[in-house]
Amino acid sequence: MVIVAHNLIIRGFDDKVHIQLGELANQRGISINSIVKDAVDKWLKHQQSELPRKHYLVIYSDDESMARLLKSMDRLAKEAEMFRCFCGAPGSQSSELLSRLEWYDATIKPNYCDTTAAGSVNYQNKEGHSLEQQQQKQQTQINPKNVMRYFRKIIENMAKKADNKQVCCLDLLINDIAKTSLKQALSIEEAYNADRLAGLTYCTYKTEILLNSEIKDMLELFELHDQIFLLNGDEVHKLHVTKESVHKLFLN
Repeated sequence: MVIVAHNLIIRGFDDKVHIQLGELANQRGISINSIVKDAVDKWLKHQQSELPRKHYLVIYSDDESMARLLKSMDRLAKEAEMFRCFCGAPGSQSSELLSRLEWYDATIKPNYCDTTAAGSVNYQNKEGHSLEQQQQKQQTQINPKNVMRYFRKIIENMAKKADNKQVCCLDLLINDIAKTSLKQALSIEEAYNADRLAGLTYCTYKTEILLNSEIKDMLELFELHDQIFLLNGDEVHKLHVTKESVHKLFLN
């Protein structure tokens, strides 16, 4: 790999500033060029850390409401010049819609997950054999390490394709994971929080999945996201969840 150096012309420095830089450079035994380069590097790192890295939860009950939301999000993401990307089960209504709208599909194939007729998550390897078939003794349990690697690779694909642009990312696959194991989905959500993409990421869950889960798991899911949104037809509602004492049940 060949690294090409470039000259940077900085205008607006008066003689006084230039003299001060020269004196400081001599005291530290470094060049003015090194001081400027260090300042630029620090500024760039600061700007990267200041980029929004939001992680939102979207809860919906029907595909029609989600489709209307996706069309609106597509328009807004285009106006903001964000990199539009998603991961979702092949053939699903939302995945097909986003593909038609020319969103980048980061879903890894042939190593992909989709929902089987039985409602369990089916991960296929390169030979076309599902992990579910390979692990019949474990019935329909998912290997957490395989799932985590799979999602990590998807995020890497998105980051590489985005090429430093802020993303508008839809995770449609996470609902399929939650169908079999909400706890596994929570592990993925927690891992993503440790290394978020720059921009906006939306994780989508159907109400039927959450209503069949335990309250503690549902609350953990809420806590792992910056904001929670509920879809009701064309309306978007923001949900606020706070911990309260029992006394609040008796207060007006």
